[in-house]
Amino acid sequence: MSKATGVVFLILFAGPLRATELTTAISHLESDWASVYYQSDETRQRQTYPQLLEKAAELTKRYPNAAEPKIWQATIIATNAAFQSSLSALSSLETAKVLLEEAIAQNPNALDGAAYVTLGTLYYMVPGWPVSFGDNQLAEQMLKASLKINPNGIDANYFYADYLLQQDRSAEAEEYLRKAIQAPLRKQQVFADSQLQNEAKLALANTQQRKSNAGKNKFQSLFTSATAD
Repeated sequence: MSKATGVVFLILFAGPLRATELTTAISHLESDWASVYYQSDETRQRQTYPQLLEKAAELTKRYPNAAEPKIWQATIIATNAAFQSSLSALSSLETAKVLLEEAIAQNPNALDGAAYVTLGTLYYMVPGWPVSFGDNQLAEQMLKASLKINPNGIDANYFYADYLLQQDRSAEAEEYLRKAIQAPLRKQQVFADSQLQNEAKLALANTQQRKSNAGKNKFQSLFTSATAD
């Protein structure tokens, strides 16, 4: 085997191996994050997020040309921001935004468009100018972009529905909450998806309850007016 042939052989077989290692590492990182995020022990969260941040940063360093590590690094940075001071949190969220923009530039379809979901969520959750980069129009653009990539995905549907609820567009939100509830659970993310579906069910129930209460209040208002006349 010539040296040139050997190099080609290594390239052909090293690619899939690296991809498998990266996929496994991302799966472990996601599982570790979900187990901490979906529980109420703030002490454990404060202790664990920095450890996860180190793992995510190391993964991004090892795979600079992959979008997936950047997406998860940004996600963990954003969730850890809840435990930081206001100024530190805003700086962290700006870092997360940059990482997500880089991920989109590298591979917009990575993790089924997850970078668009996370970036869109940040746009509608953070304060707007001059405090931070919050922007509802950009939020909707990002979230719709994620739905184009993964129209049946639980994340894309749930967070677009959450955005619509924040904008008092509950009638539109119900459609996407139902899609999130009906979305198939991903084999590698069963726990996280189950938790998110529970949140979608609760949000849909609350939305329907508010609608029911609004109808009752309207009827009662009409009845009161008629009695007064």
